[in-house]
Amino acid sequence: HRWSPYADNGGTCLGVSGDDYVVLAADTRLSSGYKIHTRNCSKVTQLTDKVLICSCGMKSDAITLHKHLKARLVMYEHQHRRQASVNAIAQLLSTTLYYKRFFPYYTFNVLCGIDDEGKGACYHYDAIGNFERVPYTTSGSGSSLVMGVLDAQLGKENQTIETPALNKAEIVELSKDVLSSVGERDIFTGDYGEIFIIDAGGITKANFDLKQD
Repeated sequence: HRWSPYADNGGTCLGVSGDDYVVLAADTRLSSGYKIHTRNCSKVTQLTDKVLICSCGMKSDAITLHKHLKARLVMYEHQHRRQASVNAIAQLLSTTLYYKRFFPYYTFNVLCGIDDEGKGACYHYDAIGNFERVPYTTSGSGSSLVMGVLDAQLGKENQTIETPALNKAEIVELSKDVLSSVGERDIFTGDYGEIFIIDAGGITKANFDLKQD
């Protein structure tokens, strides 16, 4: 095997935006191949009072990226005398990633927050800064298993029977169930889950258990 500057440390995250809230869920396993380095390593970093970033992929690049973003946001606060909006941070993250496009940060990011209108915002990124605002998204090693469920339950795609939209509590439960199911199939996802809810009151966090084997 040729030496590579990159490693994939696995893990899965998902974000769902609502009318006035966002739900972000991620597991805490950090592994490479069949080795689990730690069972309790958060993928989520709080950037402002109402914005979170979650990064799957290579953990060392994620740490560097989050540190860089936080430094830039401190500079923004000194300059503008206020915290950056989620839209501003979304653009900042895109340019930060694209700047490194010839030797990219090996991170696949989901950015969640409340926008200036009080609505939930969820952004999906690739490794070099291409991004899109989406109603729901997922990233990481188990993302292909998550997306089908979100498309069915939230996007209501290919459904012939009208079903009511899920409320905040139901979305939180769905997120837990989805991560739990992914943990059964994906060896890089498991141990513990973290759920963050961002709304007008700020950020609340809850933890739950996943498979430990």
